[in-house]
Amino acid sequence: MPINYYIFLAITLFCIGIVGVLTRRNAIIIFMCIELMLNAVNILLVAFSKMHYLAAATANPATNVGSEAQLFVFFIMVVAAAEVTVGLAIIVMMYRNIHSVDINFLNRLKH
Repeated sequence: MPINYYIFLAITLFCIGIVGVLTRRNAIIIFMCIELMLNAVNILLVAFSKMHYLAAATANPATNVGSEAQLFVFFIMVVAAAEVTVGLAIIVMMYRNIHSVDINFLNRLKH
């Protein structure tokens, strides 16, 4: 499959994530949109890694070039899982204290 499809899919997912972060007020939805943006970047990294591998494999069939990006994607997923864990713990504590997960309410707490 051509890389153009992967690029279009990643751009679409990233734009949906940006719109969700900028327009939503629910903290859980915002975290889901941030994860969507991270997954869009992961799709691009894997697609470009595969493209680089295919280009290197035509020159030398015994190569393993291009697997570094897939390892990088794995680490991004681990960091994203840790981020979600901490973020959801903060959201649960926020809900226990103020009985709302509205981001605008948090802005009012600063003053």
